[in-house]
Amino acid sequence: MIRIKNFKLPFDHNEQDLKDSLSKRLLVCAQDLGEITLIRKSLDARSCRCIEVVYTIDVRVKEEPSILAQFANDVNISLAPCMKYQMPQVLRKSKKCAIVVGSGPCGLFAALILAQLGQNPIVVERGKDVDSRIKDVQEFWDAGKFSPASNVQFGEGGAGTFSDGKLTTQIKDKLNRSRKVLQELVAAGAPSEILHEAKPHIGTDNLITVVKEIRKQIISLGGEVRFETKLTDIKIENGEVVAAVVNDSELIETDAIILALGHSARDTFEHLGQLGIDIEAKAFSMGVRIEHPQAVVNQAKFGKFADEPLLGSAEYKLVAHCDNGASAYTFCMCPGGEVVASSSEVGGVVTNGMSRYARNSSNANSALLVGVAPSDFGSSDPLAGIEFQRKWERKAFALGGSNYFAPVQLVGDFLLGIESKSLGAVKPSYKPGVTPCDL
Repeated sequence: MIRIKNFKLPFDHNEQDLKDSLSKRLLVCAQDLGEITLIRKSLDARSCRCIEVVYTIDVRVKEEPSILAQFANDVNISLAPCMKYQMPQVLRKSKKCAIVVGSGPCGLFAALILAQLGQNPIVVERGKDVDSRIKDVQEFWDAGKFSPASNVQFGEGGAGTFSDGKLTTQIKDKLNRSRKVLQELVAAGAPSEILHEAKPHIGTDNLITVVKEIRKQIISLGGEVRFETKLTDIKIENGEVVAAVVNDSELIETDAIILALGHSARDTFEHLGQLGIDIEAKAFSMGVRIEHPQAVVNQAKFGKFADEPLLGSAEYKLVAHCDNGASAYTFCMCPGGEVVASSSEVGGVVTNGMSRYARNSSNANSALLVGVAPSDFGSSDPLAGIEFQRKWERKAFALGGSNYFAPVQLVGDFLLGIESKSLGAVKPSYKPGVTPCDL
């Protein structure tokens, strides 16, 4: 097949327009075009006078060698590379089952690959299955009843289940691992367009089905998934893992444990440190959620096309570099989404953002972050970053009223350094509720 990059069309083109333009681009008759595969699709809205879709496309054409020779000096036309993922070679000879700790994105895919390799993994997850978990999360959002073991952070699908299913990476992926992930998600029920969208997303409403289907695949291939099962100890003899202890009582013999712990398994990190396992402090980012009307974002990005349904809800990304080397930037932007309560411990407020597949809520939101380094943590302990997080989560809890309400401030008031007394034009989407304050 031939790959064509940087192939542009007006955003409102149809399928026939695409085929006609492809034949013109390759200087062939339309009937000479064969299979067409979209590899990447993005939107160029830099000019509101002419918003374009930018494609990377693989197309099968008659006499491909001669066409490639004809465009030998064209950097946008080449032979399509192989995009097939190669399964890793199995070097492990043990008959003991590998243990995967955590059923977030990392844990699910680690277990799925192991199961596909015939390794019969056992997944242990301290939280509940996704259906039970949704009920607990909704009760927290509606009534402020928090469950430390079943919340937005803990449970089937991990924090990703309630974070929109944004599928982006900046890692150069010559092994086609990203393609493998996307294909497995589609096979589990995700929308097929995630295979080519430049910024693919699944939507929280679809993810609920997807994570259950991946679990079923793991089990059908000989794996096991245990919910409400917490790793509480690791038995090590002569420097090697010999067993995992779950729920303080059950011993599972194993010689391989994959720790897919995610962000919030703080007690597990602390126990790993007590076991003498090397842990290093690392930099991370923290901040707030900023929320505004989606219509404002659409107008800013699409201009006169702001109400065009084909364009959907507009996204953005902003960054500001300071003279002292620090920076502030947006991350995990949720068009047509909502800000959600994501606490993982009693007495702490954490916010996250998510969108459903339609992205049709009236507000947009984004994380607005700054980087923090180990030098900011106030201690050389490798787990000092966890206490640093706890400090700010507990301050937010107290400032919000100690009822899991989020402290909130108008942007104008924040810039002026004055306390917000009431809300403005934006109605916050966060539940259980918000408390105006001076952040």
